[in-house]
Amino acid sequence: MRTLNFLKVIVVTFTLFASQAFLAQEKTKMVGGAEMYPSKNIVENAVNSKDHTTLVAAVKAAELVDVLTSKGPFTVFAPTNEAFNMLPKGTVETLLKPENKTKLQTILKYHVVAGKWNSKDVLKLIKKGKGKAALKTVSGGTITAWEKDGSVYISDENGGKAKVTIADVNQSNGVIHVIDAVLLPKS
Repeated sequence: MRTLNFLKVIVVTFTLFASQAFLAQEKTKMVGGAEMYPSKNIVENAVNSKDHTTLVAAVKAAELVDVLTSKGPFTVFAPTNEAFNMLPKGTVETLLKPENKTKLQTILKYHVVAGKWNSKDVLKLIKKGKGKAALKTVSGGTITAWEKDGSVYISDENGGKAKVTIADVNQSNGVIHVIDAVLLPKS
């Protein structure tokens, strides 16, 4: 019995060591003070970013965790806490209320595009579109990508714009591009 327990401990220890060694070999990016691992999904990584606590709370309130942990792939333009703070006072609190779940879902899905679109892909689309690339979001709306002074920006249907501050944060089910403003669909 002792031998069997000892073998179990060795197997568990080896498994943990191998898992940590695998994660250590991954090419990660730092977002919100945390490493983002390409082997983890969008939600598993986002919950570790101190810059995306509002976004994570919104995804949970909108009951979209299952969607963003699914196979995908998805491209998520992820607003930071500061981006949410730029909205009019009380907006986030109002959106997080259960009676506003549908509206919150629409706004969050407006930040998601089906497929994995890394920065090179987006820049190719911008070039092909002669300076602009229209991207259909999973909410059914359209966002527009464009480049200025070496940076990529995303415009919403209301004329609001967000700058991509961290690009190509690879995930097991897609890619995240961190943005500095919240995109809003047409009402």
